[in-house]
Amino acid sequence: MNASSPSLLSIDGLEVAIAGEQGLTHAVKRLQLAIERGETFALVGESGCGKSMTAMALLRLLPDAARIVAGQVALEGLDLNRLPESQMRGVRGGRIGIIFQEPSTSLNPVMRVGDQIMETLLAHTPLRGNAARARAIEWLRRVGIPEPERRIDDFPFQFSGGQKQRIMIAIALAAEPALLIADEPTTALDVTVQAQVLDLLAEIQREMGMAILLITHDLAVVRHVAQHVALMRAGEIVESAAADEFFANPKHPYARELFAAIPTYEKRGRPLSAVSVTPAAVVATTQQNNDAISQDTTASRAAGDHGVGEIILEVQDLLVHYPVRKGLLRRIDSWVQAVNSVTFDLRAGETLALLGESGCGKTTTGKALLRLISGAKITGRALLNGQDLLSAGPGELRRLRQDIQIVFQDPFASLNPRMRVGEILDEGIASLRPDMSPAARAARTQRLLQRVGLPANAHQRYPHEFSGGQRQRIAIARALAVEPKVLICDEPTSALDVSVQAQILDLLRELQAELGIAYLFITHNFGVVEYLADRIAIMHGGRIVESGSADAVLHAPQHDMTRRLLAAVPRL
Repeated sequence: MNASSPSLLSIDGLEVAIAGEQGLTHAVKRLQLAIERGETFALVGESGCGKSMTAMALLRLLPDAARIVAGQVALEGLDLNRLPESQMRGVRGGRIGIIFQEPSTSLNPVMRVGDQIMETLLAHTPLRGNAARARAIEWLRRVGIPEPERRIDDFPFQFSGGQKQRIMIAIALAAEPALLIADEPTTALDVTVQAQVLDLLAEIQREMGMAILLITHDLAVVRHVAQHVALMRAGEIVESAAADEFFANPKHPYARELFAAIPTYEKRGRPLSAVSVTPAAVVATTQQNNDAISQDTTASRAAGDHGVGEIILEVQDLLVHYPVRKGLLRRIDSWVQAVNSVTFDLRAGETLALLGESGCGKTTTGKALLRLISGAKITGRALLNGQDLLSAGPGELRRLRQDIQIVFQDPFASLNPRMRVGEILDEGIASLRPDMSPAARAARTQRLLQRVGLPANAHQRYPHEFSGGQRQRIAIARALAVEPKVLICDEPTSALDVSVQAQILDLLRELQAELGIAYLFITHNFGVVEYLADRIAIMHGGRIVESGSADAVLHAPQHDMTRRLLAAVPRL
């Protein structure tokens, strides 16, 4: 680094400590990095490694229990740690902007989006009145919001997820900061919207010459946008290098472990995780546990070299309409078609991936099959072992739900926080298997928790005491508790880190091989699909526009939507 041209941002020996019952825990340790003007610097690592804590420390937005205990953060030579709060408020949003991971929680739901952009302009620029409003409209246009003159007065809930992320970008860039911190800006977005957001950031970066600190665990995204990469683990940077060098020759074992855990088509049939999903004690008793968990394994795996058996779920002309209510009395004015004539079948031991952009009808399809949608009009047929899920009465539906279960995207939201894990699993068994005694249910609960690789005392603990990956294992155990023949997996790995995702995928693959379960895998993650799916169905506008074997759809796509999705996938 030239003394006459210092880095835009330099961090020297930064340490962040969090006070807890056991004393101080160091979340960030001896952090050293430098970001140059116009550079995209990627800070990569898994949840809990200290990435977001580093970002919050730069802006002095740490939670009450955390504080900076050592080090210097210099922005163009100005030590931010020594600034009084009154001056630091001018840096936040003015010299350093930030895009948070979840726009739905970081946008004010009761403020119009234009007012939220103008708030930044009024605080950090001389613009006022009509001039500020005109600049806010210009920023909405610049980030790709259609009809910005009209939509400036809309509220956040009136925008899609991708549009809300674009509004967050407009707010962060409104004062034209020198540095933009992008904290997991595309994690929750589908591949096409992710590509649009990344292209938008790159375009604005070129125009403004700003630097970007990209915080993410998505190595494929980093490969395409970053000039420099720093890999973080347990609060420390374990490897730092130019992006080309990092991806060509990662030196740290942890970096190589992360690359090995990324699902691809070439790794099909091989374990992804360096960590065994199943403890040794469980491996020794796998056969007897399997016999106890499922009596139908042999029949389910009887047909086909890949354990694929007879058709178990047949969906014909599924339609889902949502009512549009208007007026003071909220009467139904019209109907919106969310799922339109969807038809597919699913065989025992098979994985069918339902792919598509956000809003295409994937999740609605899964929930409709389980009758988990209220207020909608659902027609068509969904035959589970020859019995129609959609026309079944309450008693019959309860019995059919023994054979079809669902794992939701967010396990923390789908697990009751006031119930212990053992009670959560027992509740489903008691409801759908009333013939089982309490002792038999308790024994099954223990076997299931062991089978998904959780500790022996897990049944006594609450969901908040587990990591995200462990909570997802609990959700899988709950779904398996009643011996389902079909498991609907609704984005079960989208919020998980690379290594935790690898463990969950390995677990799902093992369970399918052992129990012959059929998976309807709803996702927008092409890497997961390439690794796990036997067949793929592409949804667009509520319809299935292309379906076929994984090999055919991935390597010889026929529909424009499929080609567009594949072209947007970032790859290593």
